[in-house]
Amino acid sequence: MKELLQEYEVESGDRLSREELRERIMQIGAERYHHLHPFHQLMHEGELNAGQLQAWALNRYYYQSKIPIKDAIILSRSDDVEFRRAWRQRIIDHDGDGIDLNSAGIERWLRLAEATGLERQRVIDCKEVLLGVRYAVDAYVQLVSQRTLLEAVASSLTETFAGKLIALRMDRMRKHYPWLVSGLGYFENRVTQAPRDAEFAFDYVYTHATTREQQESALAALVSKCELLWAQLDAIYYAYVQPGWPPLGAFRP
Repeated sequence: MKELLQEYEVESGDRLSREELRERIMQIGAERYHHLHPFHQLMHEGELNAGQLQAWALNRYYYQSKIPIKDAIILSRSDDVEFRRAWRQRIIDHDGDGIDLNSAGIERWLRLAEATGLERQRVIDCKEVLLGVRYAVDAYVQLVSQRTLLEAVASSLTETFAGKLIALRMDRMRKHYPWLVSGLGYFENRVTQAPRDAEFAFDYVYTHATTREQQESALAALVSKCELLWAQLDAIYYAYVQPGWPPLGAFRP
């Protein structure tokens, strides 16, 4: 926390205004969001091969599978019925409503994985997920479990930056990896879902972070989430791009 205050030259005292808080959030995204990671840069430039895309889809599924779990944890920690009613939509978005399976985010991610040539059950089993990815994802679940509810909600503010990345990703995938077009349904849904979720989380953080210290702790949680997203890609890049050393038991294209 102290390091973050120094890095962003924060002074204790007055609570940030709504506009100032949003500006700080956008600064974090501009500097730390994983759209800057070399793996995503290669993806958007069309420089990844089919095996590397498979490795990404398989490993990223582990993160996707934990999203409704972390959202259920956040929901369970609130005494506010209105908050719970709003937040549970996130679980439905990923797990589905039990009626229309096609709308479920996890199902749509599986279809993306299948478009890369992977077998569905192989992805679901998660037996070949990189240990580094597993550690990073599990650490995110621990974050929302062990830190304050305010920090848990604030960590989801990475969705503030997701909309533009998703739109870019769909455009570049259609251009460079046309065989994946049938699997882009997940991203098509998130184009509208992510901004909706981000605005709700921002309103919550601004309303409930009533002191400068609470605002700084919320921003620090957002930084932590960015670091965990980055760590996942670090593991994938190391194993499948440079130097390209997948460990024993991990997925091999």
